[in-house]
Amino acid sequence: MSQLKVNTIRHTGASSDAITLASDGTATAKITNNLSNKNLVINGAMQVNQRGTTSTTDFGIKVVDRFNGNATNWDERPTQAWVDVASGTTPYNLGFRKAFKWTNGNQTSGAGGSDVVSIEYKSESQDIATSGWNYKSATEFLTISFWVKSSVAQEFLCQLYNADTDETYIFVYTVSSADTWQKITHSVKGDSSLNFNNDNGQGLEMMWYLFVGTDQTIASPSLETWATYSGTDTKKDMTSTWYTTNDATFELTGVQWEVGDTATDFEHRSYADELNRCLRYYQQYPKAGDAYGPLFNCANQTSTTTQGVFSFPEMRVKPSMDDSGNFRVLFNDGALGVTGLSYINIQKSTAIIRATVSSGLSAETASNVTVNNDATAKITLSSEL
Repeated sequence: MSQLKVNTIRHTGASSDAITLASDGTATAKITNNLSNKNLVINGAMQVNQRGTTSTTDFGIKVVDRFNGNATNWDERPTQAWVDVASGTTPYNLGFRKAFKWTNGNQTSGAGGSDVVSIEYKSESQDIATSGWNYKSATEFLTISFWVKSSVAQEFLCQLYNADTDETYIFVYTVSSADTWQKITHSVKGDSSLNFNNDNGQGLEMMWYLFVGTDQTIASPSLETWATYSGTDTKKDMTSTWYTTNDATFELTGVQWEVGDTATDFEHRSYADELNRCLRYYQQYPKAGDAYGPLFNCANQTSTTTQGVFSFPEMRVKPSMDDSGNFRVLFNDGALGVTGLSYINIQKSTAIIRATVSSGLSAETASNVTVNNDATAKITLSSEL
């Protein structure tokens, strides 16, 4: 009978042993992280888009929940959009149906030193602190994986930023074939200088740079190592081909952060699960497109004011609240147009909202506030990082 005698077994691309064998014949196997809740990223499959499907706004979370689009100093505005993953492609076959897409404008003046196009994701510090990643050890890793498709084949740049210690980590990857989905994986080592607070403030942030100008880059920064952040000298000079190509596109989906040095299969979560996680950071009422959605019951105070308690799923912090569109107060089988809403005593899961009308209410009676035949009307709550 043949025997293979070894002390350890390790994949050629791994940084640690998968199986360790002891002299007494026992073996210790490293279990890959295929458990639920392994993915530290919320909405990594781009399923949830509470705000809309397309936007030319320069900065902010405008289409895909939790993912921020940033474009500055352009000649023609790039467009961010929530798009379908085409059937028959590898990501589609793996269960991905949606992606975040940037479409470049026409940058007629070329690549300026202060120009930027990027996608950003921010996590809460406590989610990293309690993840199980021994981030103070240079031999312990957080593995990042994602799918990208670019209409231009070139090298791209990713940056991690730790807000708690003001440190950054840079790595590059190459899209080798235009208009073809490609999976990127990278394992980030820990460092003794890192710290993540056990709180709900900003912790680890990741930026996918499609382009960043030379005002923020240098030719030879330290790559794949943690260093003190500087906005002007911690990023690597970038190829400008994507940015100077009219209407170039870039798509992103399947973003996963997991503890360990190995990228495992993406953790697909249900739409309901991802939506519930996203509601911690952003909510809007009624659901987009509902022209008659009821909002909350009220107690009339005077002939022109009524107010009520508005309850919602608990958010990360007390949210900022705003509104747009047309609302009405239903009272005595009639409808009174709302001239203004004000927000009082906002808490993490409740707020008092006061509605004002021109006249027609009776004090110490009941009414309720609804949308006034306006599919664009909404009350928004935001506690984004």
